[in-house]
Amino acid sequence: MRYVSTRGQAPSLSFEEAMLTGLARDGGLYVPETVPMFDRGQIAAMAGLPYGEVAFRVMRPFIGEAFTDDEFRELIAKAYAGFAHPARAPLKQLGPNHHLMELFHGPTLAFKDFAMQLIGQLFQASLERSGERITIVGATSGDTGSAAIEAFRGLANVDVVILYPHERISEVQRRQMTTPSESNVHTLAVTGDFDDCQAALKDMFNDFAFRDEVRLAGVNSINWGRVLAQVVYYFTAATSLGAPHREVDFAVPTGNFGDIYAGDIARRMGLSIGRLVIATNRNDILHRTLQSGEHRKSGVTPTISPSMDIQVSSNFERALWDAYGRDGAAVAQLMDELKRDGGFAVSQGAIGRLRDGFASGRASEDETRETIRRIHAETGELLCPHSAVGVHVAEGNMGENPMVTLATAHPAKFPDAVEAATTIRPPLPTRMAGLYDRPERVTRVDNDLAALQSVIREKIAR
Repeated sequence: MRYVSTRGQAPSLSFEEAMLTGLARDGGLYVPETVPMFDRGQIAAMAGLPYGEVAFRVMRPFIGEAFTDDEFRELIAKAYAGFAHPARAPLKQLGPNHHLMELFHGPTLAFKDFAMQLIGQLFQASLERSGERITIVGATSGDTGSAAIEAFRGLANVDVVILYPHERISEVQRRQMTTPSESNVHTLAVTGDFDDCQAALKDMFNDFAFRDEVRLAGVNSINWGRVLAQVVYYFTAATSLGAPHREVDFAVPTGNFGDIYAGDIARRMGLSIGRLVIATNRNDILHRTLQSGEHRKSGVTPTISPSMDIQVSSNFERALWDAYGRDGAAVAQLMDELKRDGGFAVSQGAIGRLRDGFASGRASEDETRETIRRIHAETGELLCPHSAVGVHVAEGNMGENPMVTLATAHPAKFPDAVEAATTIRPPLPTRMAGLYDRPERVTRVDNDLAALQSVIREKIAR
């Protein structure tokens, strides 16, 4: 299995090389040269298996010779040992034909744990073999940062540096990143929004002298390993609801497009997925793109679902690569237009292919609050605002197939929004007791590439 760049000008890499590299040197994202297919019998055999076994079967064809079967099984077992629910990603029925997949039972209470805990194990195993030291820099709109810190804190050959938009995430999200005491953890509060943080991260990868100096690696969803780990729970959910003998639809609250792109990979592997429904808040560039054929930034507006307050959806580049027939030059031109002009028109053929693969919808702030209130009143389930966006959009896209909405975070990560909608303040799980009492460590930095690079050099110097 080889991995190629969406912009067509970087060398192909093995799984391990692509995982450790993150962003390709031509600015593109690595994607598998081919997507392995499962037959109906192989998929049907996954029904009822433990999550770790499904993870092994789904991901094994993608990793090549990076790890032996025994090594990979052991790394998967370690990755998910700290999850609080034995099913890892349990389904809960919300109504007739509508199910909620709870993805918040990991160490940091968000779906990012499924990928980051595994990435942490894979990185550690690879670096122990090579003896190398790397600097992981990540940008977060709230959940990626805490999941990365949890996965890499205390490791001897890794520094982890997380950039987050100052005062644009919840207090729980911030404290999860600023309270770890390990010396290899560094949290930077950046003036601006998430798109500013993400742009700075990409600029660091494209500054090859800095990239090589600090041995830069990335764990944002630009990293193929992140997407791959998220493919697994589409298989566990769909097979538990009757796949491959019937299709299952999924509604995915998404800002950076990685989580729903994982569903598209699962579908291309042969999983019986009908519709993949993009659910957005008022920062609805993905919804507007499908509706109009124009992909154009319009500024980021803070919302009660801050992890989706994004206008530059990095993983959408992977979908465009497929929609444009894997034409790296065409994708590179579109990305240049996005950076230079703030947007681009999607060709007629490409937008048709995107509309064939995805549906979309949006939820306003009032609709999000009302969904939190109503679902709790009707079912007793407390939804975080991101999951509520997903449920609202799912309800507008119900058909004959079972619908699964991805619940991406625990409601206790956003207690103010949940309390405002329901009068109930969701408590943190017992294992996170004391979060509000721990001292914080954080460095304020202006949105300036040179300033950020200088701080990172200072933090990782030992």
